[in-house]
Amino acid sequence: MFSDLSQSPLSKNLQRLFVLRNIAIIAQCLTFAIVYWTIDIVIPWARMISVVALLALLNLLTWVRLHRKWPVTHTEFFLQLLIDVLALSTLLYFSGGSTNPFISLFLLPLTIAAATLPWRYTWVMATITIACYTLLLFIYVPLPHEHSNHLIEFALHVSGMWLAFVLSTVIIAWFVVRMSSSIRDRDRDLAKAREQALRNEQIIALGTLAAGAAHELGTPLSTMAVVTGELQQEYKNDVEFQNNIHILRDQIAHCKQTLTQLLAKAGQDRTEHGSELPVDEFLDQVLDKWKLIRPSVKFAYQCTGTQPAPRIMDNQLLSQSILNLLNNAADASTKCIEIKSHWENLMLHLEIIDDGEGLSAEAMQRAGEAFFSSKTPGQGFGIGLFLANANIERFGGSVRLFNLESGGACTQVVLPLLE
Repeated sequence: MFSDLSQSPLSKNLQRLFVLRNIAIIAQCLTFAIVYWTIDIVIPWARMISVVALLALLNLLTWVRLHRKWPVTHTEFFLQLLIDVLALSTLLYFSGGSTNPFISLFLLPLTIAAATLPWRYTWVMATITIACYTLLLFIYVPLPHEHSNHLIEFALHVSGMWLAFVLSTVIIAWFVVRMSSSIRDRDRDLAKAREQALRNEQIIALGTLAAGAAHELGTPLSTMAVVTGELQQEYKNDVEFQNNIHILRDQIAHCKQTLTQLLAKAGQDRTEHGSELPVDEFLDQVLDKWKLIRPSVKFAYQCTGTQPAPRIMDNQLLSQSILNLLNNAADASTKCIEIKSHWENLMLHLEIIDDGEGLSAEAMQRAGEAFFSSKTPGQGFGIGLFLANANIERFGGSVRLFNLESGGACTQVVLPLLE
């Protein structure tokens, strides 16, 4: 009903209060009908019906207000509860005051205030309800009483007390349960937000260090390029030396190109400078690049899915993240890596299976944490899996690691595809 509303706790509570007030109005109308048609009693019906009509009009205005994107304040919510207290007090005034068995319904707005509002509002509400109850001890329109029907009236009074208790219990339980559910949802969202903020801080720190390292490495690489160029010119007749210098210059050029791309891509949004590719073509490009980086690694690739293949964002961060996962599997594998890809319903399922020793209990628990590595010291920095997981989650995907019963570990990647 209120799908477009703000999901703040007070907005949700006002929605619940709107529903509770509807239930109260219906219950009051049913009670009036039963009393009017089954019990011969004279009370100011017109005034009581006017109070219920005004309460219904207020709830209609609340319904209109709920469809506006205005923030709900503590004061507004308190005033809504206060109107319910005044309406209940007026109805009780015309129907016996403190002798009315429904007098215990004063506990409902007080309980809701205690569960949803700051303590100051709660104490004000407690003072108001106590004052209303106290006034109704002395000021009220008494109910007609006949001594000949004393037992029947007493039975009706006890039945009314029972009904008031049942209504109070059900409404309080329902409201408190929904409140607890909202609190748990809020705590879960806050925990997720804190985790995301911490991860963003770590990514920013890594990006800052990477940019600094790129600038610092630029000068030595330029110096090495100049020196190797002079050596290449100086020893032109030495064929073996020329071959070695050529390889060295190619490696230096590759390092400089990597640093240039690192600096150029820093800070770019994932949707900028990114084209779309069929998912099978994208995976082929990633594997071709990986074969150049790790030519000694043996792997078997299996690709299944509907044709024509859906498209995926061709983004350097995404491809680099998959490369990081492939490199981790290559480091853990002893003989061969098995890679499986399958797409359906605009979702890509990628599995990278190695034949290594599998993940230890600590690695299973801490996999994906920044600067945690299960490799021997000096063999890994503990940031490849962390950055891969962070980037894939930014694209709406997920990464899961688990051990296989047959041995080895499996890295499972799920990524959304484009329509």
